[in-house]
Order: sequence, then C-alpha cells, then structure tokens
Amino acid sequence: MGFESTVLIIGTAIDAIGVALILFGVLLATGIFLRELRRGGAFPVAYSSYRQGLGRAILLGLEFLVAGDIIRTVAISPTFESVGVLALIVAVRTLLSFSLQVEVQGRWPWQSPKERRPQS
Repeated sequence: MGFESTVLIIGTAIDAIGVALILFGVLLATGIFLRELRRGGAFPVAYSSYRQGLGRAILLGLEFLVAGDIIRTVAISPTFESVGVLALIVAVRTLLSFSLQVEVQGRWPWQSPKERRPQS
C-alpha cells in the first residue's frame, strides 16, 4: 500500500468520523429533547436546548470533515486548482461554523460571555 492510498484511507476515515459524530449528535439531541417533553418540560426551553445540541454536533462534525479534506488535498494532490477548491470549501464551512457558533452561544465571538444578544 502506497503513501497516497494510505492518506486517502485516513482522510476518508476522518470524514466518516465527522459524519458519525453529526449523526450521533442529532440522535442524542433528539432523544434528550423527547425525554424533556415527556417529563413535562416547557417546549421553548426544550427546543432551545435541542437547537444548541444540534448546533454543537454539527460544529464538531464539520471540524472533522474539514480535517479530512485538508489531509486528502494537501497530501495527495497539492495542485493550484485542488488547493483553491479546498480554500473555497474551508471558507464555506468556516462561515457555517461561525454562524452555528453564534447560534449555540447566543453571542458574537468578540462579546464577553455576559453580553448576550437579544433572543428573538
């Protein structure tokens, strides 16, 4: 087995971990949400917690997906075109991660934890 095939397998495995983390997080957050509703919890509180759980799962999974892309692109075929496509993918995923983090934390990254944005 050569270097390229090993790196490809590693990158694909990291992608699979990212997808599994998102799936596991969605299932876990959904289970917690349903349990809270069954226990008679307030829907708005349970829903807010559910959205935060989903956001955290997606954020963690995205980090692994970006890592898998970087490993495969840089180690296997570092052409100008492939690095450009990687940069675009990373930019989109970073923007998505940024917006999810704002949603989960309820504040902008430059705000202190005590300064929260108004809930809508």
